[in-house]
Amino acid sequence: MRLHPFAALIILSYFLMLSSCKKEDFITDPSARVYLSIDTLRFDTVFTSTGSITQSFKIRNPNERNILISSVKLKGGNNSPYRLIINGVPGNESANINLAGEDSLYVFVSVSINPNNNNTPFIVKDSIEILCNGNKQYLQLEAYGQNAHFLRNKTITENTVWKNDLPYVIIGNFFVEKDVTLTIEAGCKIYLHANAPFIVDGTLIANGVKNNEIVFSGDRLDEYYRDLPASWPGMYFRSKSADNVLRFTMIKNAYQAVAVQYPSENSNPKLSIHQCIIDNAFENGILSINSSIEADNSLISNCGNNISLQYGGNYTFTNCTVASYSNNFILHKTPVLQANNYLQQNGSVQLSDLNATFTNCIFWGDGGIIEDEVQFDKQGNTQYNVSLTHCLIKSKNISDNILLNNTINNTDPRFDNIDISKKEFDFRITKNVDAPGTDYGVQTSFLHDLDDKPRKQGAGTDVGCYEKP
Repeated sequence: MRLHPFAALIILSYFLMLSSCKKEDFITDPSARVYLSIDTLRFDTVFTSTGSITQSFKIRNPNERNILISSVKLKGGNNSPYRLIINGVPGNESANINLAGEDSLYVFVSVSINPNNNNTPFIVKDSIEILCNGNKQYLQLEAYGQNAHFLRNKTITENTVWKNDLPYVIIGNFFVEKDVTLTIEAGCKIYLHANAPFIVDGTLIANGVKNNEIVFSGDRLDEYYRDLPASWPGMYFRSKSADNVLRFTMIKNAYQAVAVQYPSENSNPKLSIHQCIIDNAFENGILSINSSIEADNSLISNCGNNISLQYGGNYTFTNCTVASYSNNFILHKTPVLQANNYLQQNGSVQLSDLNATFTNCIFWGDGGIIEDEVQFDKQGNTQYNVSLTHCLIKSKNISDNILLNNTINNTDPRFDNIDISKKEFDFRITKNVDAPGTDYGVQTSFLHDLDDKPRKQGAGTDVGCYEKP
């Protein structure tokens, strides 16, 4: 049967219409996602020379049907040191990519950083955003944009001096062996990965100076992570360690900033802390188990537990400020100073002598959750000598186990600036003429405060780690 030309034209138009109206068979269900071959792309060797290096990752569609990737883009755009080639096409953004079922596409990433640029952070970060079916996925980019000493699963086996020439980046376990001394010169910056505890079985001497402090911190320096507690495990001075000194050293953003375990084999303090800042530790600022610490003119602030002294020991804290305010990361819900003379283990209680002296110190916290910012527990009849002399404390229920000598109780120290919303914490008291701790301290052998400014001679030094000029 021969079709009339007009009927044939109608049939042809019908099929053309069907063809033109037929849409690609994309999955649009939000539960349908793409998979990334990795979650972070690192460029470990960029810092060695000026130039570019290229790496790649895959975006895979695990579904049987096609999927439409709305966009793949570099968050930093054209201002980023990174460059992309998406599915064979150069450009830092690509839209409406049709990825067939059970297929993959490659994204090539290059980075060009001048390591001689002193203003460039040594870790340069960006991210790639993949938008598909309303879901945003991110692949992190990380490049070292400045020369650094990279130490991976490192053990110090002989006396060593770290010079302030390049930053130190520690990845994996780090050990200082027994009877070995690691000396760190002023100005050194030590950045530790999330899997990098700093473990000392020997001796650590950190010799910072004012305006050239030593810094221990996590290695994530991008905006969100730079203030994140628990970014790295912390420093551990174990049972064999002895004669450790921290001077003008900042330890921040650790899980457990400083942990000290059991006495030294000699009569010296296991750890001496001079004019240091310990800040923003998720668990403990200072944790000591039956050990010995001397600390002066230091600030221990905004930690889950600022100072926890367990199972006795010998401690002297002079002109220290120990304070916590709840923030976006850590809720202040434990006393800033806790001490006891016992250890509960395997259903039994072990006792040990506790000798602790606190002079010219501030112990303070915000809000009404914690009424007693100093808490001393005692069990048994062991030696228990604890005294607070010329301290400013917040406490409604003073323990009978301690000796108080001219303490100021439940009076706001009037710190210069505490603004939680802006993450501003200035624990000086220089702006407040009538701050209660001004001129209230007693003379000690420490002549300079945390700012390395001279303290008043004779009676009338200020309490806390800062002296009012």
